[in-house]
Amino acid sequence: MGHLFQLIVFDLDGTLVDSRRDIADAANALLVERGAAPLSEGTIGRMVGDGAAMLVARALEAAGLPATADALPRFIELYEERLLVHTRPYPEIPEVLAGLSARASLAVLTNKPIDATRRILAGLDLARYFPDHRVIGGDGPFPRKPDPTSLRHLAEAAGVPLDDTVLVGDSIIDWRTARNAEAAVCLASYGFGFAAFPIDQLRAGEWIVESPGDLLATL
Repeated sequence: MGHLFQLIVFDLDGTLVDSRRDIADAANALLVERGAAPLSEGTIGRMVGDGAAMLVARALEAAGLPATADALPRFIELYEERLLVHTRPYPEIPEVLAGLSARASLAVLTNKPIDATRRILAGLDLARYFPDHRVIGGDGPFPRKPDPTSLRHLAEAAGVPLDDTVLVGDSIIDWRTARNAEAAVCLASYGFGFAAFPIDQLRAGEWIVESPGDLLATL
């Protein structure tokens, strides 16, 4: 890449951790409670990235169920019961974070609620790499990704210019966030949000890694 970034900001689901099965199990529990058949894990995985409310709306629509006001809080209850059943860091992520933290500031920017985010980071022993003030969830004071405000805030708070900041994520949402903030982006093709990514639209300052271990060499 030829650029050692001072601030490396990570998405959570599909980038640092493989949470697809727990998310899918919670969404399917909601659907089954309402009399619908479960959806495949892959189908639900492709719905992730825009926050819990959008995930629930997409799952209900795919199952042919009406949207109701109680669906989102019920999903959150069901997911909190399963938060760390199957969710694990992707292979090599702890080693990658240890290596990168020696030469850059690290942060997390996710559309996941902040409480669940902190519980996952702590439960998987990843919180050590991310100070509380450098972890932003989707229910905080900033608009959700792809709005660039939260990414710009992280860079400003760290005292790092945006051209020395890179967002690592697995989805179109992360890509658009980085573009909107005028920061670099590194896309994790191993993540479950990458399937629909328009690779032909990449430009300078935008890269793809095929495995977590590649991040050490790339960043």
